[in-house]
Amino acid sequence: MDIGRAFTFVFDDEDWIKKILIGGIVTLIPIVNFIAFGYGVRLLRNVSRGEAKPLPEWDDWGGDFVRGALIFVAVLVYMLPLIVLSIFGAIVTAIAADAFGDVGGVAGLCLFGINCLSVIWGILVALWMPAAIIRYAREEQFGAFFQFSEIWALISNNLGTYGMAILVSIIAGIVGGLGTIACGIGVIFTTFYGNMVSMHAYGQVAAVTGPPTTMDTFATDQEDETEAPF
Repeated sequence: MDIGRAFTFVFDDEDWIKKILIGGIVTLIPIVNFIAFGYGVRLLRNVSRGEAKPLPEWDDWGGDFVRGALIFVAVLVYMLPLIVLSIFGAIVTAIAADAFGDVGGVAGLCLFGINCLSVIWGILVALWMPAAIIRYAREEQFGAFFQFSEIWALISNNLGTYGMAILVSIIAGIVGGLGTIACGIGVIFTTFYGNMVSMHAYGQVAAVTGPPTTMDTFATDQEDETEAPF
């Protein structure tokens, strides 16, 4: 994996300031920020195709919104067990507090177990979702988020590259937080920039895994039909 490239590719684009500024503003607006997530999916796909300047144009707002919304829904589905555990924990806490005045004994032990399971599940989802997003970027079908065997194969067959991409994403998240530390002024740039670094890293993973995307295959078939003699 070209880690340096993930952090510097943005600056190869002549319009990088405009694109990052638009992305930064969009990222800060709730619900509207789905557009930024969808934009990242297009970036991931461009990197997987080997495009020299993969930062997309802001020319598919509706499509990006749908892609981002589907990512949100997929994450929500994966987090359902955590939501159920949290609700169960709240019920246990309420019952224990009502019956004993505090949370202790068996109820406290149960709540501790629930919290541990919640943390473990959250970590597993965080490690799993990038591969699921890669599958979605390749297929652009909602069901791709839940192609469990394919997603596991992507991770297990490319463990080193995938692990490196996760590490890059963590570093990018730290970089993204620097804007908040700087009195919030730079967050418009750094948060979106950090997300794009992550998506570039995941795009590099996609580039070395599996067949071409569904859209790539379709485009190739169309070109072949165009070039075929009559």
